Amino acid sequence: MFPRAIADPCFPLTPNHETTQATQMRTETTEILIIGAGPAGSVAAGLLRQQGRDVLMLEKEQFPRFSIGESLLPQSMEYIEAAGMLQAVVEAGFQHKNGAAFACGGQRTQFDFRRKFSQGWGTTYQVQRADFDQVLADEAERMGATVRYRHEVLAVDVAGELPTVTVRSPEGEVYAVRSRFLLDASGFARILPRLLGLESPSGFPARGAIFTHVRDNITPGSDQFDRNKILITVHPRHCDVWYWTIPFSNGRCSLGVVAETSFLSRYAGTETERLRAIVGEDPGLSGLLAGADWDTPARQIVGYSANVSSLWGRNYALLGNAGEFLDPVFSSGVTIAFKSASLAAACLQRESAGGTVDWEADYGQPLRAGVDTFRCFVEAWYAGGFQKIIFHPNPTPEVRAMICSILAGYAWDRSNPYVAEHKRRLAVLEQLCSA
Repeated sequence: MFPRAIADPCFPLTPNHETTQATQMRTETTEILIIGAGPAGSVAAGLLRQQGRDVLMLEKEQFPRFSIGESLLPQSMEYIEAAGMLQAVVEAGFQHKNGAAFACGGQRTQFDFRRKFSQGWGTTYQVQRADFDQVLADEAERMGATVRYRHEVLAVDVAGELPTVTVRSPEGEVYAVRSRFLLDASGFARILPRLLGLESPSGFPARGAIFTHVRDNITPGSDQFDRNKILITVHPRHCDVWYWTIPFSNGRCSLGVVAETSFLSRYAGTETERLRAIVGEDPGLSGLLAGADWDTPARQIVGYSANVSSLWGRNYALLGNAGEFLDPVFSSGVTIAFKSASLAAACLQRESAGGTVDWEADYGQPLRAGVDTFRCFVEAWYAGGFQKIIFHPNPTPEVRAMICSILAGYAWDRSNPYVAEHKRRLAVLEQLCSA
């Protein structure tokens, strides 16, 4: 059993503060408490509000705020639609996306998501997350969820009859919220894994990303760049180093490079200078962006891959990146976040109707099934084998459609052999393409 109260070490409570908590701290109650108003939290709130549940969302930041993870996958549209938020997303004017393009030296290929094996959406959007996340949070609020910005979770107690969190408001008031169920959608802050000791090694090497937004000034209609697709470029000399170029509808792009931290540490200077130097090593990408305006300082994140010992516990569950984050290479993060929100909302609905829910069988295992499919392809990408598959000059159309489905986010479609038997099928395909 966890300790009765678990405090965030970044915000230690003084004895006087503890006394104040025990005797005077205001306590609220709600049915469902969601930590974080990002995509996982907002879609979960929308789904739960459709069930008539009382939902309170606590968000540490003030929206809109910057975030990466800007290229959605078509599978994610199913959950946006189910949450009742589709019209708002469509009307927001985001960049249309119908596939992914890959480049490595002189090799180029692309996948049209509308030609996938699985049934479902074949198009989606590329979004500036500050705007996208605000749209979803506003929709959750419109549907009746209460959203509080700049309210920071300081401590969590899951040992009692009901989960209780200690919160600090923007005005400095410390108060408690007791809920029937707690959903952690805190993203990379990973509130519950950090406070409850749930974190475990991801199994991936320590990688980092340096990224920025630029005004790309790419000539409209350029045959080297389709604004309806994300462009993934492999470094000409290092198959485990890659760049993303994500076009937005306003003439700007998200641009980043991902590599092991040992590689990134070779470059000196500001983050912008380091990113420009690495981009300059690829003739195709540097030529494409020759006229770009680098008007936004670059940033870096490292060690983002994460795993947990359990995705759920007594009266709580972890959503999206708060549970597991693999790697940005196939833009799976938001799709996994939405899938987790959908599964959790379905479990809560079944419980509310008097049914029995086995959170491991009904939530943990189904969520991890798709994550494990993505994981297999991520590992194959960095080992180089999957790159041989996607750049193969004579692909079998049926197999290519199955691979396309996974790139489009349909990692839970077990009618796809490359989902149901992802390890064996991918290994055989790598051998064939290598030969």
